[in-house]
Amino acid sequence: MDISTLYKCFTECGSVTTDSRNCPEGSMFIALKGESFNGNDFAIASLDKGCQYAVVDDKRFQEESNPRILYVDDCLKALQQLANYHRKKLGTKVIGITGTNGKTTTKELIASVLSQRYDVLYTEGNLNNHIGVPLTLLRLTPDHEVAVIEMGANHPGEIKMLANIAEPDYGLITNVGKAHLEGFGSFEGVVKTKGELYDFLRYSGKHIIFIDRDNENLDKISQGLVRIGYGTKNEAGLYISGKLLSCSPYLSFEWGHEGQTYTVDTHLIGSYNLMNALAAITVGRYFSVSATSIKEALENYIPRNNRSQLTTTESNMLIVDAYNANPTSMMAALENFRLMDVTKKMVILGDMKELGEGSHEEHKKIVDYIDNSHFERVILVGKEFQAATSSYEHYNDVNELINNLKNDKPIGYYILIKGSNSMKLSSIKDFL
Repeated sequence: MDISTLYKCFTECGSVTTDSRNCPEGSMFIALKGESFNGNDFAIASLDKGCQYAVVDDKRFQEESNPRILYVDDCLKALQQLANYHRKKLGTKVIGITGTNGKTTTKELIASVLSQRYDVLYTEGNLNNHIGVPLTLLRLTPDHEVAVIEMGANHPGEIKMLANIAEPDYGLITNVGKAHLEGFGSFEGVVKTKGELYDFLRYSGKHIIFIDRDNENLDKISQGLVRIGYGTKNEAGLYISGKLLSCSPYLSFEWGHEGQTYTVDTHLIGSYNLMNALAAITVGRYFSVSATSIKEALENYIPRNNRSQLTTTESNMLIVDAYNANPTSMMAALENFRLMDVTKKMVILGDMKELGEGSHEEHKKIVDYIDNSHFERVILVGKEFQAATSSYEHYNDVNELINNLKNDKPIGYYILIKGSNSMKLSSIKDFL
């Protein structure tokens, strides 16, 4: 089936699903495959549950006479091509976002700012991969004026693929750091892969990027592009300049544009979120959102999903940043926590995953930093931290830690909780 015919069927439906447990009336089911499932097995059931069409790639359906069964060569490729076709048909302005750290927060801040003036579609949660990006694009309607599309990667070539699907008009790389080194091979591999977003814009003729001019790595790979810059160094040519005022515990800052200065008091934890906020301001001003509306959007934004959340319990104040962790983000969180003007600081850190051969070295660097930070109490969780030091309280996994907290609950602390999502440190909140 060619893409134009498939698209005509999609327009009859208006929405797609890849989950046979969730079949909205009149939707299109696309039968994807995974390591432990084959969506083709649920195609007929999806029709019974309310889908208008089922898109399949199993040869047993090739001669199927049911007009509601649509056979394609590859369902994943069909999903991606359908999303690209739909994106081009509507012509919505698309902002593509990637980066090692902060891309989800930045995406949500940009969406909050732009929503003050425009009808905005943006990536939900972290649906930022080869399936999530096309599913997001297929949610576009003629009413949407701007789309903010997050793109994630853990192997070379993935950002190129996602950019070819989304075809962004504008690009933003939050930063580049040491993450997923197992897949990228090296820090240079990270830079090259994230830079694939710049490459798409450069060769497609779109050219416009929003860029952190404080970041030397981004500066080096952004030559030849129209750079709408933000930063903190007050350099000539900055579109938006920023200055940190406070982060104890919430981020407060000033920003300037065209000779005017404004102050924002956020609900974000961490000085590292300053650049994410400045990115959102830069995009907002470029799209003519007023300074007053920007202030309202940023001050009303509440972080979710264990991303730099401040949680108050009966016994402690928790800074929960346990959605994910890599050497760059963990060091930034520790540096910010060290500078916070609060008493009785405690850290609970879990292993950082997907670091490959450099894992021991990176965990040792974190331990070395802790050694010089003089936190009142330190708890480490996981085998990587165990191999890096024997100087601190250690637990093999989160369940072992929880059993201890039931009997030895800390009281009166500010506690930073940081680790890779697979370490499940977010589950300890109820015991603190």
